[in-house]
Amino acid sequence: MIETQEEKDASNAFFKEALELLNKSNAQYMLGGAFAMFHYTGIFRNTKDLDIFCKSNEYPTILKHFASNGYRTELTDVRWLAKVFKGDFFIDIIFDTVNNLCTVDDSWYERAHAGTFADVPVKFIPAEELIWCKMYVRNRERNDSADINHTLLKYGKQLDWRHLFDRLDRHWHILLAQLLTFQFVYPSDYRDIIPKWLFDELIRRAQEQYELPPPVEKVCRGPLIDQTQYEVDIKEWDYKSSTITTI
Repeated sequence: MIETQEEKDASNAFFKEALELLNKSNAQYMLGGAFAMFHYTGIFRNTKDLDIFCKSNEYPTILKHFASNGYRTELTDVRWLAKVFKGDFFIDIIFDTVNNLCTVDDSWYERAHAGTFADVPVKFIPAEELIWCKMYVRNRERNDSADINHTLLKYGKQLDWRHLFDRLDRHWHILLAQLLTFQFVYPSDYRDIIPKWLFDELIRRAQEQYELPPPVEKVCRGPLIDQTQYEVDIKEWDYKSSTITTI
């Protein structure tokens, strides 16, 4: 959908007002979502919302500050999400992920990138954490694999690959799957972007799986990336879920 100039002006006015209020709230926050993607890749998407990331002890300050300035607020899910509304526009205040894996902590703030958006000074979530969160978004309604590939293509040479590896060490399979997808999509670029030591280590781990005894428990990790489509595995096929989130 093509945005009219009037709609662009309204969006920009909301973004500027919201970010200025955030800066006045004295709460620490980082800008994520579509505008972090724009910061790292140059890809711009029309949107009426801001994705704000913060520690869980920061969102009450943000909600109260916006409420005192006439915004409607909502604690959407106490485990990971709150919202702020003004007309057709809204702010997602994110302090975890729906699978409770990517909890915002102090290290996010320490590694955040300073910049500006809507002429307001802001900090963007680190590229490594942006990728980390998006790795688990692989469901029928939304799959962020292309976002990850574009981030790797445009920012991969500057990534802290050791840090990203540490973030995904527990679920290294999806990192390997993503890097193979990147290799498929960009056959002329992956050698200059993906460190060979990382690829070798992930392939070694994958090969090693065949040398191990099969797991005693029937586990399905699917709900970590899609809670809907893997519901049948847990409810009807007697698999145990590895996620702590109730389906």
